[in-house]
Amino acid sequence: MPERRTVALVTLGCARNEVDSEELAGRLAADGWDLVENAADADVAVVNTCGFVEAAKKDSVDALLEANDLKDQARTQAVVAVGCMAERYGKELAEALPEADGVLGFDDYADISDRLQTILSGGVHASHTPRDRRKLLPISPAARQSADVALPGHAQDTPPADLPEGLAPASGPRAPLRRRLGTSPVASVKLASGCDRRCSFCAIPSFRGSFISRRPSDVLGETRWLAEQGVKEIMLVSENNTSYGKDLGDIRLLETLLPDLAAVDGLERVRVSYLQPAEMRPGLIDVLTSTEKIAPYFDLSFQHSAPAVLRAMRRFGDTDRFLELLDQIRAKAPQAGARSNFIVGFPGETEDDVAELERFLVGARLDAIGVFGYSDEDGTEAATYEDKLDPDVVAERLERVSRLAEELTAQRAEERLGETIEVLVDRVDEEDGVIGRAAHQAPETDGQVILTTDEEFAPGRMVVAKVVATEGVDLIAEPLGDGGCTEEAGR
Repeated sequence: MPERRTVALVTLGCARNEVDSEELAGRLAADGWDLVENAADADVAVVNTCGFVEAAKKDSVDALLEANDLKDQARTQAVVAVGCMAERYGKELAEALPEADGVLGFDDYADISDRLQTILSGGVHASHTPRDRRKLLPISPAARQSADVALPGHAQDTPPADLPEGLAPASGPRAPLRRRLGTSPVASVKLASGCDRRCSFCAIPSFRGSFISRRPSDVLGETRWLAEQGVKEIMLVSENNTSYGKDLGDIRLLETLLPDLAAVDGLERVRVSYLQPAEMRPGLIDVLTSTEKIAPYFDLSFQHSAPAVLRAMRRFGDTDRFLELLDQIRAKAPQAGARSNFIVGFPGETEDDVAELERFLVGARLDAIGVFGYSDEDGTEAATYEDKLDPDVVAERLERVSRLAEELTAQRAEERLGETIEVLVDRVDEEDGVIGRAAHQAPETDGQVILTTDEEFAPGRMVVAKVVATEGVDLIAEPLGDGGCTEEAGR
């Protein structure tokens, strides 16, 4: 009997990439590949790249080179690039990085097994020519559902009838093939793909395409399957969750879907990410702040607060309107979590604009803040702007605003002293103890909760605790009552 083929998936970038990697893993497992955790143990190392900003692109290249080094030291015979950077640059990446044995775009995902087998056998699969994926879908959102375009995370083919154990779909022909990579109690679910916004600094729509929603039944079916696999928290991801349903004829579809997701047996928490402030609706705020098991969590894409900078970014709003939105949220849920990312040093940004951003940050009381210095992105409108700032000025503003953000988020954590929180245990280890997250903390980005307990809490356990101290953005909390478990978690 021939030795089975092995493959390892190395994932960089955002939660959307993590979902795509699990889809690729599902497709490969269904075709007989053995999935291994370490690239050194695999015949083929597949690196799911990120193409968002320069630092992420550098990380992707480094990961490809690191995997390539294994060819002389381990089992690895081939290294293949997939993901956003591969889709965005295609042949250009292949020519610049000959260490990669293949550069595959989104159109290759449905045939990933054949592509890898060809490469592993010494054959060559031509790297794709990048194209603006927005042009592949109809201009009218309502006409996009029937378009025959590759959309990672959206099922468009019929899976085999004899699926291996532990492989999605749990039910129905439209759920994408998916195999979990790891045993974390939290998993992301793709709500939609692409974006119709035209922010002047962002290249994502050009290689992820126009906005297209997944059908509610598909999202619900995949969520049920994940719950059956032991997942306790799902995080809904896309480029813009507030647009969900517009191409299905109902812009308020998310408000309807969320209670159904919260009712899935086994789930403890549903989290929504990637919200556009300009598209926030009173009804959506109501659902996010008042529905049991829906985290009152607001990942709002502010980017800046000075009106002139926002207009140059092709965005909407200002400091006072953003603060009013946060006030509306906290009036309904005082403990609600709020986070955002910001760009400093945007072309034309003045000292007064930075001061306005600082005014917003001081008033916003955000739980987590990401700050990035502006850099040109290929193919974006902002890259053509003439009033660029000196890199030293960008670096100084980045350091200044980052320092303020660190101080403000630590202060916000201190405001939570004495709060009663529900903590989902993520991991337990000898060095760090019991580590989890409260409702205002998304995985990997928003800090964590350290539980002061000698009890043995397994990952996935929901624990009620009281905040007794802070360490920066992290909280220290003591379990309450009978082991601190909620009624649901204690069943």
